[in-house]
Amino acid sequence: MSNEENTNIPHRRTDRLTPKGKHNRLRNALNIIFMLGAIIGLCIYFFSDKTIGTYVILVAIGFKLVECSIRLVN
Repeated sequence: MSNEENTNIPHRRTDRLTPKGKHNRLRNALNIIFMLGAIIGLCIYFFSDKTIGTYVILVAIGFKLVECSIRLVN
């Protein structure tokens, strides 16, 4: 390869791949809580009491709403 061919290779912009912000760690923690709550709520819903499983899923959705509102404000 000559030097001219190397200059025509496009470079990937990595700054768009990872969101930067002061609330990124908080959003990630809220997403993890949401995912764990949804999985646990589904397990409770299907293998135990449907009412308690529904409440656990609703609480998990509450964490997701908080995360989405933080994302929209920034």
